[in-house]
Amino acid sequence: MQDVPTLVAQAREGRPRAVARLISLVEGASEQLREVMAALAPLAGNAYVVGITGSPGVGKSTSTSALVTAYRRQGKRVAVLAVDPSSPFSGGALLGDRVRMSEHASDSGVYIRSMATRGHLGGLAWAAPQAIRVLDAAGCDVILVETVGVGQSEVEIASQADTSVVLLAPGMGDGIQAAKAGILEIGDVYVVNKADRDGADATARELNHMLGLGESRAPGDWRPPIVKTVAARGEGIDEVVEALEKHRAWMEERGVLTERRLARATHEVETIAVTTLRERIGDLHGDRRLSALAERIVAGELDPYRAADELVAGLTEG
Repeated sequence: MQDVPTLVAQAREGRPRAVARLISLVEGASEQLREVMAALAPLAGNAYVVGITGSPGVGKSTSTSALVTAYRRQGKRVAVLAVDPSSPFSGGALLGDRVRMSEHASDSGVYIRSMATRGHLGGLAWAAPQAIRVLDAAGCDVILVETVGVGQSEVEIASQADTSVVLLAPGMGDGIQAAKAGILEIGDVYVVNKADRDGADATARELNHMLGLGESRAPGDWRPPIVKTVAARGEGIDEVVEALEKHRAWMEERGVLTERRLARATHEVETIAVTTLRERIGDLHGDRRLSALAERIVAGELDPYRAADELVAGLTEG
């Protein structure tokens, strides 16, 4: 058993090993998870969470690394939560992003953690919300959440981040390869990376056109900017940071930031509650109560919806 209060205190001091142990407790769904979350609750809520998403090959890891450099120049503590595909053999993360960000490994003001999706769709690991809370409570000013890069299922990041950045690149097949995926609906800032390639201007123009289709923004509403970058050389990254800060200021001014965080907390509570109920139902296999309901359905005495209502009522009362 881990000494949770000590781990939390050490994490607040910026000790990476303590942060790693807390996130491991989260990932492993430890029996101490509730104790960890209770200890972290009053400490979290200060970090700015930026989601970075886009199709494979657009340069998410390179862009994330460049953003870390830019924020560190401002003296901010930065965490990167890089969600990698799960290994088909071990179930763990493939750690590709962590290798590509090795230039920050010796910086005590940067914490990088790879997490495996473990089959979870939507580009994020199931434990990502709790891991974000650990990093937030550990005193990070900015948390960059880089998704796995699976394209059409990549929209979940919008529910976990304060600001969502969508990356695109010229020459990736479709001019706007994300348009069909619905990913254009989630971005707060759009980045056309690899802008030194042919077709970058055309990609930016087409993106601007797509964003304008069916647009019904009221005066003062946020219009997502489009920033061109060459992340491998650090070009345009300061402009991305500027766009992020403008979006944050706009959200704070209009109360949108609080609304997004309330929605995030609501979704998290619902997910935990549904997971708990599912586990309790799973424990009922072979239980006489479930068998009795099934017998009544087969006999025509009860429909499945009424049976489910009775089962849920019994579980919640118990």
